Amino acid sequence: MRKKIAIIGATGNVGREILNILVERQFPVEEVQAVASNKSAGEEVKFGSGDPLKVQALEDFDFTGQDIVFFAAGSEVSKTYIPKATAAGAVVIDNSSLFRMDKNVPLVVPEVNSGDLKGYAAKNIIANPNCSAAQLAVALKPLHDAAVIKRVMVATYQSVSGAGNAAMDELFQQTKSIFVSEMTPGKVFPKQIAFNVIPKIGDFDESGNSGEENKIANEIAKILDSKIKLTATCVRVPVFIGHCEAVNVEFENPISAPEAKEILKTSPGIIVSDSEGIEDFITPVDCVGDYATFVSRIRQDKTVKNGLNFWVVSDNLRKGAALNAVQIAEILINKHLN
Repeated sequence: MRKKIAIIGATGNVGREILNILVERQFPVEEVQAVASNKSAGEEVKFGSGDPLKVQALEDFDFTGQDIVFFAAGSEVSKTYIPKATAAGAVVIDNSSLFRMDKNVPLVVPEVNSGDLKGYAAKNIIANPNCSAAQLAVALKPLHDAAVIKRVMVATYQSVSGAGNAAMDELFQQTKSIFVSEMTPGKVFPKQIAFNVIPKIGDFDESGNSGEENKIANEIAKILDSKIKLTATCVRVPVFIGHCEAVNVEFENPISAPEAKEILKTSPGIIVSDSEGIEDFITPVDCVGDYATFVSRIRQDKTVKNGLNFWVVSDNLRKGAALNAVQIAEILINKHLN
């Protein structure tokens, strides 16, 4: 059965990717509404090979009759408009952090905990995870099932697209300005992002952890297992698209690197690129536009009894946001919505 869909934040990076992925995956759409702020009203966004969609103003948008509404416009927008969408009878898939830790809202990575979707009707809201948490959960789940994870240490290397269009523009402009010795001052990032790395994503709390580091720890606990101890260091890097993670995992039970490699090769959503003696590890450039979570450099950590190191890369605008949201919608219409 075809569904009426609205996308809030349709002119942003994630909103545009949702439109692309709906077409790519042949999602059964009856009608699509592209919605954004007043300043974007009247713009056009591409949707497949047909006529472009004209963007409607969110302030005036009527949610009546919408089956599924994707929110990709930040927590403040979600706070104001999601209650209006659910009151009108729509099911909301929210990409912001607003509802992720709400006990009555499922936080879902389809390859990991799709069964949690059964609880969506409590509020008619499903939360999409943090982009780094989503790809990490995909990689951890099959290994946790095989050997039980005790502790995770992860360092993330996150592209600027995770901070929006303005962040991508800032990297582009700063990179150009360096070559002509006319440095463009930053507005999005606290320090220069071009040819630099910044170990701060989100505000620091009283313990010194950033908002992003806390999100990953809290969300992995909710998605995968609250018993897993996780510590993260999150770093913004001068890359346009693609998040990377250097992951160290300690397990309850023995697991070798070859065993882990074979497990991951047969796990949903994962592509293993790790041939012995060959430099076939994946970088952000390699993952752009792909659906997969790539795992490479799988090796034993000999400093602990049952330890592994590996490298995880994914397109943050896709698996980290838009693709995950569309996958959730696919399960909804196949199993939960008539």
